[in-house]
Amino acid sequence: MDAVDAVVIGAGVVGLAIGRALALRGLETVVLERASAIGTGTSSRNSEVIHAGIYYATDSLKARLCVAGRLQLYAYLDAHGVAHRRCGKLLVATSAAQQARLAQIQAQAARNGVRDLRLLDADEVHAMEPALNTVAALHSPSTGIVDSHGLMLALQGDLEAAGGALALLAPVQRIVCGDASHVVQVGGDEPMALGARLVVNAAGLWAPDLALQIDGLAPRHVPVARYAKGNYFSLAGRAPFSHLIYPVPEQAGLGTHLTLDLAGQARFGPDVQWIEPASPDAIDYRVDPQRAAAFEADIRRYWPGLPAGALQPAYSGVRPKLQAPGEAAHDFVLQGPAEHGVPGLMNLYGIESPGLTASLALADEVVSRLTA
Repeated sequence: MDAVDAVVIGAGVVGLAIGRALALRGLETVVLERASAIGTGTSSRNSEVIHAGIYYATDSLKARLCVAGRLQLYAYLDAHGVAHRRCGKLLVATSAAQQARLAQIQAQAARNGVRDLRLLDADEVHAMEPALNTVAALHSPSTGIVDSHGLMLALQGDLEAAGGALALLAPVQRIVCGDASHVVQVGGDEPMALGARLVVNAAGLWAPDLALQIDGLAPRHVPVARYAKGNYFSLAGRAPFSHLIYPVPEQAGLGTHLTLDLAGQARFGPDVQWIEPASPDAIDYRVDPQRAAAFEADIRRYWPGLPAGALQPAYSGVRPKLQAPGEAAHDFVLQGPAEHGVPGLMNLYGIESPGLTASLALADEVVSRLTA
């Protein structure tokens, strides 16, 4: 049996960031990925937005790691030449009730350390984005967009340059925990067993199922896996906006927002569609064209000029949720030895948005807890 210092399971943006952080600390690290390429799950099925850290509960991991991670991420993207743009975001209110909510959101952002938001009246918003219908808006200048695949390739490059390795088509079937080392049993065409002192379950949608295959971890520590599908539609033609446009947040999501890719193409979403697949492998990622009608109604609240029939099904993503439908959003869960009592084991649950923005800070947090 081969032995390494650390095994990370899952080569999404967070798993790659953790693998990189471990390798940069001089630990012989292997990142295992069940798919044939990096970042094929949640990491590649999102809005590719760099979030400011506005909405999250005070002192939560999401708030703290998003704000710290955003600063780290912009510096990292600049240093590694990864395509991105700090385009800014407008959080728009289309009614008096929503306008009152903006002040609450601004106060929450300030408690999280985000103090660059500016409240705009209708005339100021119209000067920035003439096509918007709004009574007021919050401007977030530090929100941006990123080439998420370019980011993951850069993280992989750092991992390998520091002596780490990535193994694709390497599904983990079982983990047997020991007092000083763990055995990770890997399937696929070339089954193997890896001994490792540190094991990180960063398997995203698969994390709870994988945790149930850990011999030595009590099942009571494994949360129920829940899944929220988010559908996206793209816009035929060019959008008359230069900023990201977000409505006031709704339950379980941030509303039907407009984001831009680095080429300036607009897309709308995600909506929130709770699903109950038998397993993550059974998820149907197809976008139902019939959902376009609801998208159009939501979008026209802030962009009444949306042309009829301009929305086209684009793609969907699924967020690993810890809350049930109707419950308040849960925080990230980093479950390590202090929580479950197994030395050298860390399980990550509910790593949804702002996981991409927080990825570097998340990695530092995980490594700090495991190596303290």
